[in-house]
Amino acid sequence: MSIVTSSLLSIVVPLYNEEDNVALLTQKIHESLNGYHYQIVYIDDFSKDDTRKVVKDLKDEKVHLIELKKNYGQSLALAAGIDYAQGEYIITMDGDLQNDPSDIPQMLQYAVDGEYDVITGIRQKRKDSLVKKIPSKIANFLVRRVTKLNIKDNGCALKVFTRDIAKDLNLYGEMHRFITLLAHLEGAQIKQVPVKHHARHAGVSKYGLERVFKVVADMMLLLFIRKYFQRPIHLFGIFGFLMILLGVLINVYLLVVKFGFGQDIGTRPLLIFGLMFILAGIQLFTIGIVMELLIRTYYESQKKRPYRIKKTTIGGKNQ
Repeated sequence: MSIVTSSLLSIVVPLYNEEDNVALLTQKIHESLNGYHYQIVYIDDFSKDDTRKVVKDLKDEKVHLIELKKNYGQSLALAAGIDYAQGEYIITMDGDLQNDPSDIPQMLQYAVDGEYDVITGIRQKRKDSLVKKIPSKIANFLVRRVTKLNIKDNGCALKVFTRDIAKDLNLYGEMHRFITLLAHLEGAQIKQVPVKHHARHAGVSKYGLERVFKVVADMMLLLFIRKYFQRPIHLFGIFGFLMILLGVLINVYLLVVKFGFGQDIGTRPLLIFGLMFILAGIQLFTIGIVMELLIRTYYESQKKRPYRIKKTTIGGKNQ
């Protein structure tokens, strides 16, 4: 028996209103992983439909269902699933049947060979609308330019992680979009492979154009963590020095205008407003970073998790 088939795999799938997809997804996973030792970890992110009932009615011993107490979003649902996962290799994918489980075996082989810690998919011939494709292309371009990490498709949910890398990921907010970058920051070696992509089988997409703005905000935070987490004075000190220098130059200019040329400077509010806007923007960005770091410190220092589990079932039976 090969290492691949003898090792336990954990397929982690967040679910939100996927009652029409989850049974077929389970069937496809079974077909694709025939001969493997695996568990399917579904995380119900407080669905409003019958997703939980459909999963329980499967009465499948390989299916583990985690029910969250409220809707936390995809990042924390993934975090709950990864924390629970028991496998040596952890696979993440979406629950809408757009990812194809048949791609998992070829991706697994790269991880088992030991050269790579994360294998991420590149969706081929995407079957999405322009409303999803355009924000995705913009987000991928921005991530590549800012982070210098050449990941072609950050939005592909189909990924394979080694256990140690997956367990060290700290997902908060909307950080699932940058899960590959987070793994890279943990020292992971990353392999990109082409994977199949299908049109959504049923239900509606949860993504829209607003995703671009969320990506930009999260990317600013990640850039700070990557470059300045251990030396924030190098970031804030430089900005502070530039602001002080700008203020001094403005004041010197105003002094020259006032006493050298005898002009009235009280009627020139534009410079003051410009300076106020710049300072206000820096303050807001700084507050956002400080608050994010405080949240991380709150959870990690007390070993708390930012989600609450209502109950867990295996094969439809409460644990």
